[in-house]
Amino acid sequence: MSAKDLDKFARQELQGLPDKLADKVARHLVMAGILLHEDPELAHKHALAARARAMRVGLVREATGETAYALGNWAEALAEFRAAKRMTGRGIYAPMMADAERALGRPEKALEYDTPTIRAALDEAGNTELTIVIAGARRDLGQTDAALQLLESEPLNTKSRHDWITRLRYAYADTLAAAGRTDEAITWFHRVAGTDANGLTDAQDRINQLEN
Repeated sequence: MSAKDLDKFARQELQGLPDKLADKVARHLVMAGILLHEDPELAHKHALAARARAMRVGLVREATGETAYALGNWAEALAEFRAAKRMTGRGIYAPMMADAERALGRPEKALEYDTPTIRAALDEAGNTELTIVIAGARRDLGQTDAALQLLESEPLNTKSRHDWITRLRYAYADTLAAAGRTDEAITWFHRVAGTDANGLTDAQDRINQLEN
């Protein structure tokens, strides 16, 4: 593992640091990325180590936010993403920020992220992830039909097998079940199970529950 394992665009964001410091920060960021899913607690420690050395670098605050989010430290994640956004101007954190607001019991705050300006800053995957979160917030507020309409505006029937499509279909199936449309929910959970190659969901368990 070395600083060169960090992609070149990320390394460019560290160019304002002295060379030795940039190298240390880059190595912590590489480890945070490697460990994010298998050991988020250790990943967060690496991100915090990077932040201790380069608190005014947006990329570092972004990494700290992502690892805090992975740990379920919602308030910390929000604070770090807000700092990163101020420093970088990037709006790519919006889905995670909205999800953190929802996790903190503030669905109405999550809805505030559903704006044309924020949407324009996101790619297709980011927009879909934001829709999933906004639909969840609508459900939190008892607006299940509105949640379904939001999810149906996304590419549910695409042939793409990206993980975000799996998450979209799962959210749709789960919302159908919440709406009492059990047969449709089972159909969509089957579609999720058929494409969930990375084991992201408990779709098969949900099918078993609904069919019994």
